[in-house]
Amino acid sequence: MPKILGIDLGTTNSVAAIIEAGTPKVVETPEGGRLTPSVVAISKSGERIVGILAKRQAITNPHNTIFSIKRLIGRRYSDNEVQKAKTILPYEIRESANGGIEVKMGDKWYRPEEISAMILQKIKLDVEQKLGEKIDEAVITVPAYFNDSQRSATKAAGEIAGFNVRRILPEPTAAALA
Repeated sequence: MPKILGIDLGTTNSVAAIIEAGTPKVVETPEGGRLTPSVVAISKSGERIVGILAKRQAITNPHNTIFSIKRLIGRRYSDNEVQKAKTILPYEIRESANGGIEVKMGDKWYRPEEISAMILQKIKLDVEQKLGEKIDEAVITVPAYFNDSQRSATKAAGEIAGFNVRRILPEPTAAALA
């Protein structure tokens, strides 16, 4: 039976786990940690980097380093939370054609789902390398307060990343199950 990856897609950090012999096990990152920073960036050389390397260059390249994207996912541009984020986040945020949000990284504009998908893709690749097998299915957690739009956008991010998203699970439910 193929493994299903459990992912806590966090605002600051993300973590992945699998069930092994009936017990949940957090999958270690290639860097030897358990957490992947939820950060995506375009380096000065134009390379897309995700995780700890993106976090490390955030101070020297703030306009091209996207973090806290979870605060924006599934929201409308007119949302108060988005207007507040615009004043404190160093990267550009604009209204998309459909009233949603786009953020600028490098020379391109991305939807929050696309940025979240980049984080999920890194997690997927790291886990596949660690386990030596392909992972196609995932359960992704979201905060209990997420509305339907935010849940749908998170699911879309998982699908963009190449997962068959089996379920979007509220974090308190995941904690209770664990």
